[in-house]
Amino acid sequence: MQTMKEKLAFWKRGQITRRSALFALGYSLVLSTTLFSCSTPDKSSQKPADSSASNSNNNTTTNAANTSTTNSGKVVRIVRSKQLTALAVLEKQGKLEKRLADLGYKLEWPEFAAGPQQLEALNANGLDIASTAESPPVFAQAAGTPLVYLAANSSDGKAVSLLVPTNSTVKSVKDLKGKKVGFQKASIGHYLLVRALEKEGLKLSDVESVFLPPPDANVAFNQGKIDAWFIWEPFVTRNVQNKVGRVLIDGGNGLRDTNNFLSTTRKFYEQNPEVIKVVLDELQKAQIWSKQNPKEIAELLAPVTQLDVPTLEAMHDKYDFSLVPITEQIITKQQEVADKWYSLGLIPKKVNVRDGFLKPEEYTKITPQDVLAKQ
Repeated sequence: MQTMKEKLAFWKRGQITRRSALFALGYSLVLSTTLFSCSTPDKSSQKPADSSASNSNNNTTTNAANTSTTNSGKVVRIVRSKQLTALAVLEKQGKLEKRLADLGYKLEWPEFAAGPQQLEALNANGLDIASTAESPPVFAQAAGTPLVYLAANSSDGKAVSLLVPTNSTVKSVKDLKGKKVGFQKASIGHYLLVRALEKEGLKLSDVESVFLPPPDANVAFNQGKIDAWFIWEPFVTRNVQNKVGRVLIDGGNGLRDTNNFLSTTRKFYEQNPEVIKVVLDELQKAQIWSKQNPKEIAELLAPVTQLDVPTLEAMHDKYDFSLVPITEQIITKQQEVADKWYSLGLIPKKVNVRDGFLKPEEYTKITPQDVLAKQ
């Protein structure tokens, strides 16, 4: 994984403001606070297993930040999805580009390894709209980012699974006690591991946590350097198809009780409300199309996910393809997530998630009407 020196060098290359550089440092510290207290992974599992993937992600972030500076804010950068999602459909169909072009904006799709990396870039002006699970925004708020929750997405719990090697003797979550479990820190995999362990009367400290971004964890899992891996699709299905891993549990059947979120910075929200309204409008259209056309979305995203069309069709029911309105229930649940991370000592201070949520009348102005009707 990147050293702190490398992270700081990256932000300097992007010519970020002093405040943003301090955020990057603070966010990195938040993500690293309990690295050694939670576990002592062997050195081989902590080294980047795919340096080319890590370097590619860093270069994308740097280039995105530089592009924004060059174009004086007339570029909208939305995170690229490489999953079976409406966000990936939105990029492939190209309809959003046309609508934003009418507003004088160019659209770009930077790629990041996972949610925490997205939100580092978001605060450092390397990304405008992120798409993450529930935990990355909490960690970002704890690190001081002026984050705004724009919209909530369906939870899609079945699309996140705990993998173990095909020939593993592990038969249940209880069998993971004392074993190495890999996951992206501050991700949905991290959160679901905590919940899965607690359901079995165990704690996070009962397993040996190995913090790895997905590309590195994929290599470590394939090389047998970790005993389990909590990860999302399409990594799950690829490993199952290759007979490298099998699913121990997934996030369905009540294990996942949270939502995914689209988020931005307070500054971008205040300066670009019309852009955000257009983005959410087109995303909701892509959600509806994706839900109604399982074969077509499979054909469209087969190259993106690196899975064949029949497999993607079979995976379709793992996703709900739905934006949902921001309600008090969602805000309350997000606060529970923040309180959980604080109680585990993984964020340095209590977080009031409401600081990142808008007022109801503000959501009314940017949220598609058919989404608001679900309230």
